Amino acid sequence: MKTLNSYISDTVRTLKPSGIRKFFDLVAKMDGVISLGVGEPDFVTPWNVREASILSLEQGYTAYTANAGIVELRTEISRYLQKRFHLQYDFESEILVTVGASQALDIAFRAILNQGDEVLIIEPCFVSYGSLVTLAGGKPISVSTSGDEEFKINPYSLKKYITSKTKAMILCTPSNPTGTVLSKRDLEEIAKIAKEHDLIVIVDEIYAELTYDEPFTSFPSLPDMKERTILISGFSKAFAMTGWRLGYIAAECDLLQAMLKVHQYSVMCAPTMAQYAAVEALTNGMEEVEFMRKSYKRRRNYFVKSLNEIGLHCHMPGGAFYAFPSIQNTGMSSEEFAERLLVEQKVAVVPGNAFGESGEGYIRCSYASSMEQLQEAIKRINHFVQSLS
Repeated sequence: MKTLNSYISDTVRTLKPSGIRKFFDLVAKMDGVISLGVGEPDFVTPWNVREASILSLEQGYTAYTANAGIVELRTEISRYLQKRFHLQYDFESEILVTVGASQALDIAFRAILNQGDEVLIIEPCFVSYGSLVTLAGGKPISVSTSGDEEFKINPYSLKKYITSKTKAMILCTPSNPTGTVLSKRDLEEIAKIAKEHDLIVIVDEIYAELTYDEPFTSFPSLPDMKERTILISGFSKAFAMTGWRLGYIAAECDLLQAMLKVHQYSVMCAPTMAQYAAVEALTNGMEEVEFMRKSYKRRRNYFVKSLNEIGLHCHMPGGAFYAFPSIQNTGMSSEEFAERLLVEQKVAVVPGNAFGESGEGYIRCSYASSMEQLQEAIKRINHFVQSLS
């Protein structure tokens, strides 16, 4: 018999493990660690949302739902997108409920990519983008951004990466890991490029509710962009529902129906009780979202100001709940800094290079922790930085 490893596909064998998971294997072995690494709210899902799920169980709603999701939820998603972001999507043919935004991304790539199609990925970026493109048979093309420009895309440099094989690009705004929010003007420049080169744009707006300084512009709300946009979002971040694994896709009918095919053969449907919880979240949960948003903004203001005061330069992130400070003045790599900070001060952050080569020289810190923990973390980080000099 051949070795078991020889049975594994070449594509999977050559995939790099997640830089986040690799690092947090170290964290799991330590006590007393303040974790600024996990990308999830520190709030519990609001009680009324949990109660709606419990009620659905008591009423016996435990069977499969329609592949696209229950009508009640797709209707509320349609209303929500119209009310909040001025988007018009038909609940019957243009909205698909998924098992988290991660599954949404997976089936979006699998539905549109042929072997060798290129996808532009703006880095630093969420760790799964490139691997999902590869698993779908495509070729990820990294587009670097600079901390000097707050990790915003330069439209002129973006054009340099486009070839005859380029089929799509993926945007994340607000960004994980940098917290950068693309303005309406930024998005309009990208839209021009998408039209000029006939590209599909997959836009990850999972953090859209968590913006702090400027009104949020949803990419498909721009003129002529809905028809070439696949909108990815979900309930994990803004609604504090990470463990419920519920996301959605909104797209023009032809694109949506193609993704529905992939969805049908992979997971059948999203969890039934989570869907009923999400209906409650959309209909009666926006006050809680606003409460959490204001809390994150207070924490952001404190944490970013403190990082700059101790000598780790950090731009003010406009959204999400991440700070992405530079550690270049320490002379260490991102991984060395993160590992030593963990061992010497028991503070867990994520090395910036986990999010692509342009993340090297930075670390990602989540401020979705209590103010007390953030204050203690700043003390420990300061001690560590001072010890280096």
